[in-house]
Parts: sequence; structure tokens; C-alpha cells
Amino acid sequence: MDATIRDAFAYSKVPLSVARKAYSKIRASTEGRPIHAEQVAAKGDSFIRHHLRTLSPYQPILPFEVLSRNLGRKPEDIVKLDANENPYGPPPEVFEALSTLKFPYIYPDPETRLLRAALAQDSGLEIEHILVGCGADELIDLIMRCVLDPGDKILDCPPTFAMYGFDAAVNAASVVNVPRRSDFTLDIPQIIQVVKQEKPKCIFLTSPNNPDGSVINDVDVLEILKLPILVVLDEAYIEFSHIPSKMDWVKKHENLIVLRTFSKRAGLAGLRVGYGAFPLSIIQYLWRAKQPYNVSVAAEVCACAALQNPGYLENVKNLLLQERERLFNLLNQVPFLKPFSSHSNFILCEVTSEKDAKKLKEDLMQMGIMIRHYDNKELKGFVRVSVGKPVHTDALMRCLRKLY
Repeated sequence: MDATIRDAFAYSKVPLSVARKAYSKIRASTEGRPIHAEQVAAKGDSFIRHHLRTLSPYQPILPFEVLSRNLGRKPEDIVKLDANENPYGPPPEVFEALSTLKFPYIYPDPETRLLRAALAQDSGLEIEHILVGCGADELIDLIMRCVLDPGDKILDCPPTFAMYGFDAAVNAASVVNVPRRSDFTLDIPQIIQVVKQEKPKCIFLTSPNNPDGSVINDVDVLEILKLPILVVLDEAYIEFSHIPSKMDWVKKHENLIVLRTFSKRAGLAGLRVGYGAFPLSIIQYLWRAKQPYNVSVAAEVCACAALQNPGYLENVKNLLLQERERLFNLLNQVPFLKPFSSHSNFILCEVTSEKDAKKLKEDLMQMGIMIRHYDNKELKGFVRVSVGKPVHTDALMRCLRKLY
């Protein structure tokens, strides 16, 4: 027995007879190759943080390229209504900005000064309150990394955006759920009670909410802001609603953060640009903790270009709102669907007992139509349909009619 191995077993106080047997098995498994003591002790996953070993990965929506291979269809033959993307894409200025990008070999501005200045002008909020991220998803994780210690709690109100619970798990926090009512409104008395009992550090609220499209009224937001909890208000879909953004509220509420994105409004989901409005007392610490070059040169240039054409953004929004109404009315005529009124660019539908929601999704997928299916406790038997162009709605309805 090698001296290093013998010493290792001696240190662990294993009986010599047991050590010899163990050593023989190790030698046999390595087929006579030399083995060192540290190779016996260390396994790859032993270096991974304990709470991450049982983490279930987030289930993202597949991109066109993967769907094309899986379905055996060209990307242009797939109607993608499963991820709330903007089917009209960004303004033409974005493509021009990409084609004339001058310095892709230089690191981007760590303070995204040009984009933050453009956002300040667009929103009316002072630039020092604004922070930009690689999508709002990065900002959600950054907030948790700055706020949560391992073992802390967040308050979540399902059904809602699944990234809140996922990022909490990544940051070794636990989630306390206060489910929404049957009409998807918040249960304010229960939220107040849970905050008193469980003392979560922050609450994540989405308005309009994903996946049902409901909005939170100002009275409820103000009631929650009175609680000793950090309120993160996700306004990813605010442009499709009738309510104004609450970005300027961060100047008078020290416990409020408001998140926004370019993915839906400006059709930049693939370039990953999100931003947030923060109280000055909080944003200084996020500046310290964020990755220095988190927003690419291409992303910043394209976001700035998109803001240069507000007329295009407004026109696309109106087209999607018109199509949302048309889509709702058509879905309401499908005998096995119960659509819910939405203030966003998607419509949630309950699939009635005569149809299986998962099979409905799979049947449509085989016909080249992608929708979102849910199988969690709050939304078992539901599907969500993104608002597309009229031609997408027509294709969806043709396929649905084949199923009844």
C-alpha cells in the first residue's frame, strides 16, 4: 500500500483490515494506475454548494432553431405564441445600429451612460435612480444577491413569474407563498398576516401579472408598501395596460423597486436589456455588486436606437392591443377554452374538462403552433397564448377548429 494512502487511512482511524480491502477495490477500479490520497477524498460535486445539489433547473422556452429541428419544420413555418415575444420586432433604427456597430471589440460602458440618459428622458425619472441589466432577470438575481442572506425568506404570490422562486432557491432563500384569489387578485389581508408571522425580507409583485394579465390597483400597492418589506414591482408588461408606470414612486418609497424591460415593448428579447428604478439608498449597493460589463455594446446601442422611434413603439403596441381583443373573442368561441381578460400581450385560458391541456399543447405543436402549457398546482389545466400578428391568430384558430 502506498505510504500516502496508508497515512490517509490511518488519519481517518479506519481499521487496517478494512483499509486494505478498500484500497484493493480502489486499485482494481483504476486498473493499476497510480492513485493519490486527494483523489480518494474529492468528488466533483463535493465542491458545489449544498442547497444547489437539489435545485431543479428553470424550464425555458425553446428557440426557433431547436424547435425547427425537433418539429422538422422551417422556423418561418412555426407560429411561436409561447413566450410573450413581440412578433413585430424592433424599430428599423435597431437594425441600422447593429449594422454600423463600431467598437464590438471594446468592453462596454460599465455604467451604460447613454442608455440610462435615454431612459431618464423617456421615463421622466432622474438618471441616478436607473440601473440597466442583461434583461430584468439579471436585476432580479442581483437584488436577491444584495438583499438575501442564506435562510432568508421572500414572499411570492402564485401563480406568477417563476423566476422569483427559482432565483430565491439559487440564493439559498426560501419562498413563502400567498396564493392569489380565484380572480387572480392579491389576498392583501393574508399578505399582511404572513409578513407579520414569517418576516420575509422582500415580496415580488408583477403588474400586469404573468400568466393571467391582471393588474394590481394603487390602493393594494400602497397597502403593501406600508409593511416592513422590500417591494419589487415587476412592470415587464406595463405598456399593454391602462395603468401608468410607478417608476417615479421610488423617490418617495424607500422600500420600492420597479423593474422594466425592452423585451416586450421594443422587441429586443434576444438582446437581453432590462432596467430598474431604485431608491438612492438601495441603488448604491447594487452598483457595487453588479458585474461591471453586464450589458453588451450591441444591447445598449440597440436599446438607445429603439427609444429614438417612439412612434413605431406606440404603433406596434396598438396593433397588439387590437389583436388581443380579436384573439380573446375568437378564443371565447372555442368550446373547450375559457379565456381570461388580460391587460398584457397574452391571454390565459382554462381548458375545460372535455380536453386535456397538455395534449392540447402537444396537438397544436405537431401542427406548428406553440403555446404555453401549465401543470403546477395553481394552474393545472391552463394554457397561455401570446398575442401575435393577425396571420398568427388565423393559423392558431384553423388548428384549434380541427380539434373540435
